[in-house]
Amino acid sequence: MGCRLVSCRDYTDMEIDNKRIENYHEFWDFYVREHSEPLTRYLHFIGTSLGIILLVWFIVRGTWYYFPLCLIVGYAFAWISHFFVEHNKPATFKYPLWSFISDYKMVWFMITGKMDAELERARQDFSDKII
Repeated sequence: MGCRLVSCRDYTDMEIDNKRIENYHEFWDFYVREHSEPLTRYLHFIGTSLGIILLVWFIVRGTWYYFPLCLIVGYAFAWISHFFVEHNKPATFKYPLWSFISDYKMVWFMITGKMDAELERARQDFSDKII
């Protein structure tokens, strides 16, 4: 399998730097590969979950003006995982909306136990393209 011989990360960095991803399906596969380390996914899960909890808390308390803290908490966990675990750039910088949507999609896949299979599928699809 091509990704095992040469890191998928090497190719995906080139892919995002040289080519603009044009549709969400391509982006999702890229996003999944950029979250290949379990610790990265766990930190995203924690950050996204804390962001949701804070949002609910602020709404219930009527302090909706603290809403930006929800994003700060969520992105702090995510960006730390990219810089120190995956050693790549967060997709948020180039694809903010798709990245935001994909965080929640990944959390859902983790809750439903489908994320590991999705990572394998994205790796295999990418490997098939480069071989």
